[in-house]
Amino acid sequence: MWHILGAGSLGTLWATRLARAGVPVELLLRDSARLHSYQQAGGLTLIEQDQAQHYPIAAQTVADTQPIKRLLLACKAYDAAPAVAQLAHRLAPGADILLLQNGLGSQDEVARAAPQARCIFASSTDGAFRQADFQVVFAGHGHTWLGDPQNIQPPAWLADLHKAGIAHDWSLDILSRLWRKLALNCAINPLTVLHDCRNGELREHPAQLACLSSELVELLQHCGHSHAAEGLHEDVLRVIQATALNYSSMHQDVRQGRRTEIAYLLGYACQAAQRHQLPLPHLYALHAQLLAHLSSRGLPSH
Repeated sequence: MWHILGAGSLGTLWATRLARAGVPVELLLRDSARLHSYQQAGGLTLIEQDQAQHYPIAAQTVADTQPIKRLLLACKAYDAAPAVAQLAHRLAPGADILLLQNGLGSQDEVARAAPQARCIFASSTDGAFRQADFQVVFAGHGHTWLGDPQNIQPPAWLADLHKAGIAHDWSLDILSRLWRKLALNCAINPLTVLHDCRNGELREHPAQLACLSSELVELLQHCGHSHAAEGLHEDVLRVIQATALNYSSMHQDVRQGRRTEIAYLLGYACQAAQRHQLPLPHLYALHAQLLAHLSSRGLPSH
């Protein structure tokens, strides 16, 4: 049984794809009011190539008592550890927690909150967005890399992903993949917020992108991820080009008055730079500007 916490775009996407393949799935919802809303909707809807398919997936609240052996955590980075702490008493010994959070830092927080569980880190490039509550549009087939820095043995349940058509690889160096994604997010997302623009409009700020990329390369190298630093600037430009019409997730959060994941992206990068005593003026300045911008909009800075 897959228990899935986080009925956002990726959580809903995984739940419906697993259910479609006949894999047992159960949603974990935060309280009885949320469970009632879900029951009113009658399940989850997956929209793929303009075709809608409905899946009446079972659901329960986090307060339920059923033991959990496999947990897909698809909530925001700042909600991950509190959610797991709430569920810790339900986790069976040797349970697996699959972490689909942005950035870095939340993985260690979850591991501390559930020392009895095995934490599997994941990085996904699937494109999905919520069209309405409990409805997800599968916008683009991507790839998911999974790994466990503590244990290189792949779990047997990867067969479920294969069955569900979720393209994936077991990575022996998942941290490098997560650092690379963190660096891309740090180069793109904060600038889209400060310039209030779509990703593609960042092409009008080439010097800023070049300086940030250069400093992020230095950071990755000092953190022992030289491989993840290779060709970073070119990749930043490629991602901007490929997602030119999109608004970054951080831009969307700020525009909708939601808390951002800054602490697990730019905040984490700056903390790592400070630990290594690296003089990265552009990165520090960007972090300070973003914090001031969030503060001016009454949004939390962590």
